[in-house]
Amino acid sequence: MLRYVHSLPGLIAGVLVAILAATGAILAVIPALERAGTTVPASGQVRVADLAETVTARYPGVERIVRKPSGAIIVYYFDADVPGADVVDPLTGASIAPYAPSGFVRTVTNLHRAFLLGDIGRGAAGIGALAMLVLSATGLMMLAARLGGWRRLLRPIRGTGIKRLHAEIGRIAVTGLLLSALTGLYMSLATFGFIPDGMDAEPPFPTTVAGTAPMAIGSILPLQTVDLADLRELRFPYAGDLTDVFTLTTAKGTGYIDQATGEMLSYMPNGILRQIYETIFMLHTGQGLWWLALVLGLAALSVPVFTVTGALIWWKRRSAMPSIAHNAGPQAADTVILVGSEGNSTWGFARTLHNAFTQAGHHVHTAPMNQLAPTYQNAKRMFILTATYGDGAAPASANQFLSRLAAIESAPGYSVAVLGFGDRQFPRFCQYARDVEEALALKGWPRLHPMDTIDRQSAQEFARWGEAISGPIGTKLTLVHTPDRPRTVPLTLIERLDYGDDVQAPTSILRFAAAGQKSRSFWQRLWGSSLPRFEAGDLVGILPPGSNLPRFYSLASRSKSGVLEICVRKQAGGLCSSFLHGLQPGDSIDAFIRPNPAFRPIKGKAPLILIGAGTGIGPLAGFIRNNAKQRPVHLYFGARDPHSDFLYAQDLRDWVGDGRLTGITTAFSRTTDRAYVQDKVATDAEYIRLLISRGAQIMVCGGRDMAHGVLAAVDKIIRPLGLDIATLKQRGLYVEDVY
Repeated sequence: MLRYVHSLPGLIAGVLVAILAATGAILAVIPALERAGTTVPASGQVRVADLAETVTARYPGVERIVRKPSGAIIVYYFDADVPGADVVDPLTGASIAPYAPSGFVRTVTNLHRAFLLGDIGRGAAGIGALAMLVLSATGLMMLAARLGGWRRLLRPIRGTGIKRLHAEIGRIAVTGLLLSALTGLYMSLATFGFIPDGMDAEPPFPTTVAGTAPMAIGSILPLQTVDLADLRELRFPYAGDLTDVFTLTTAKGTGYIDQATGEMLSYMPNGILRQIYETIFMLHTGQGLWWLALVLGLAALSVPVFTVTGALIWWKRRSAMPSIAHNAGPQAADTVILVGSEGNSTWGFARTLHNAFTQAGHHVHTAPMNQLAPTYQNAKRMFILTATYGDGAAPASANQFLSRLAAIESAPGYSVAVLGFGDRQFPRFCQYARDVEEALALKGWPRLHPMDTIDRQSAQEFARWGEAISGPIGTKLTLVHTPDRPRTVPLTLIERLDYGDDVQAPTSILRFAAAGQKSRSFWQRLWGSSLPRFEAGDLVGILPPGSNLPRFYSLASRSKSGVLEICVRKQAGGLCSSFLHGLQPGDSIDAFIRPNPAFRPIKGKAPLILIGAGTGIGPLAGFIRNNAKQRPVHLYFGARDPHSDFLYAQDLRDWVGDGRLTGITTAFSRTTDRAYVQDKVATDAEYIRLLISRGAQIMVCGGRDMAHGVLAAVDKIIRPLGLDIATLKQRGLYVEDVY
């Protein structure tokens, strides 16, 4: 629901908000420019009486003196009945330049306040301010949910591309946008009289004045007691009219002064409503706070970016929604599939399951989880496929499911199986799926199969799940899920380094360049040639001949190097690994990049503890290679034999020598000192504890058994620090790339 509330005003009012933001950004520069060209006396240096005395000496026909929020002093006067206005020096009263308000600024201001349409435009501007407020508030709430709570709002944002750009800019600009929207909405409501602003309150005009010759203006006591910084306006009596008075308006109130006696005849301090309005006006326009105006202007500049990126995100989400062929009605189906998805990727798996059941002769109904019906008359089974949003929250198409479930009183006659989709890097992996499973159990719904999970959209795990549920449903399911193939680029193998044959673990470091690029020129090294953009730790997807299922390998290089580098161990019967091991320099492959931003070092100078075994050293080697700033990095590496499968051995020695690697601890399982990497980690408990107390990040890459052993060892190490693995994961200080 929150996403739709956020999207609707963004799509409908995007143009209005963009115009308000663009004009607001232009107007935000004006206070800073005015301030830059203005002489502002120190507090107490000039009194209003002093300024009035110097001005009247130079402008006998002065009508009024106005102090602008920037500190500029404007004198309005008549010269032989010809009106004029000058900007004057507040210290001397001398003219600096004629004052002529900018027509451009006036037009932009009118466009910002009323879209050049008078009252109708002012109403539209108010609607635009409300839309901006809704967008800013809901966007902030969505970001908090995505990051796992308000306390994590300042933590790194995972993801890439447009979504991350949208979120990063939003996090920076949201405070300024909320302030602009709230103050703009207040001013719009005040303009139309929906709320009082106190601006019409004036002191009673005096009925009795001395009516004698005026005294010297510099001697008028009320003007002597007001600092120039507090002046808003001083209106002079009409020339020759002894019954007229001075009108003094300051930051604190308005009063009338007898020109003959200098007595304050009547005075009205600013009421609370007027003070509130003037404060909000200052906060919205930045007038009087030029630095705030610049901050608000920078925030406003983000809105056109939001308009474009938000529309692209909406369109991408909409176009990614798969069409479900042969979708039976809910009461006619024998098989019901309900989907909880945030970014639509889970729908692709649901379509594969839907098609498999349809081909087996079943009537299948597939719908969002939010469309859970009280009954399904002919259903024999239900499958719930759901992702998790943020820190255990429901995804967009499932955020009403639990409330709908709670309203159903009796258990159905069909059984249910829950399948969760997520990423094990997150501390609450598939938490929403677990919540659904628990809610179903509490309601007494029959379970078709124990809840299972799919890590990082693994087609292989999905196929194994299909085999597991084939028995309980009495239908053999072959779930071959093939996501839409991303655009691939041709790559040519330019170098391979082979290891591990002596220990029956053939492993190769393969280096690819853009197709046809056998060597790298200076410019190709500088710009990274024509490779797609990637960082060490990202994944490359490779489709082996004869298969529609991509295999993913962690990258040991970044695109700026001009080389795409992976480590591949040949698996018995492995289609893709056998294909890659059969390549020779000059052979080509087609590949695509899948960003993996969850597995990257946190920026900064805090230590890194890198732990890997076998080909898991690939991305870790990439992180070390890119450590040009020489932050402390300690590597724990496990293999079988130092003489056979010690990957990157010479590179690691070189990196220790040039300071990119602080130290390395190895563990070999086929030597007389037989050990595994988790054993070495446990042995170095005190050293690791010291690094963690200094804010170290632990990065683990390799097989699941190794990763499980390392996790157990580290969890035991950090207990004396009052920490656990879950806490480190929440802080982004323990990340894994496990296969």
